Amino acid sequence: MKPQKEIRLMVVDDHSAFRRGLISVVESEPGMRVVAQAGNGSEAIALFHQLKPDVVLLDLRLPGMSGVEIIMAIRKDFPEARFIVITTYGTDEDIYRAMQAGAKTYLIKDTSDQEVLNMIRAVDAGSAHLPSKVAGLLAERMQRKELTPREMEVLKLLVKGRSNKEIGDLLGVSEAAVKFRLKGLFLKLGVQDRTEAVISALRHGIFHLEE
Repeated sequence: MKPQKEIRLMVVDDHSAFRRGLISVVESEPGMRVVAQAGNGSEAIALFHQLKPDVVLLDLRLPGMSGVEIIMAIRKDFPEARFIVITTYGTDEDIYRAMQAGAKTYLIKDTSDQEVLNMIRAVDAGSAHLPSKVAGLLAERMQRKELTPREMEVLKLLVKGRSNKEIGDLLGVSEAAVKFRLKGLFLKLGVQDRTEAVISALRHGIFHLEE
């Protein structure tokens, strides 16, 4: 019988306890070995260039650089790199951004150990899929219209509680121009006012309160 291929992995998460737990799960499985671990983006990128693991398990929220930015940076030089996002963030915008960046699948941190192991094998074999709940959220996100960069700027300032005048001053435009932008923004988000826009931005994960 042909020996099973060993899957070499890197785990990227800034919470050391979770990282150790995930490594323990992976290394308890025959044919899998963690060759690198990192707590931030710069470490992850350097280790990937050095070791070229088969699959990378990474969180989205990391100090200095997000998981999405790590995926994009590594895939720029290694377009075939395989990433599994495993995070606490289960909003449709987070899922969309990760998949657009090139993640092969997206798991929430309460995913069972066996499902994580199954997904690692699937991603390594090139047959990854999204869990049904995640796939449903991604489909929902695909129905929402893209916001322009300026609309994103306006929405971010709304989330921070800025008034129309303050937004205008910060962006160097008139208050009337801000009101015009807000009309288009509300239409795309399917909301009626500023409060609903902020709630929508947070609910969908377009912005997070810590940003």
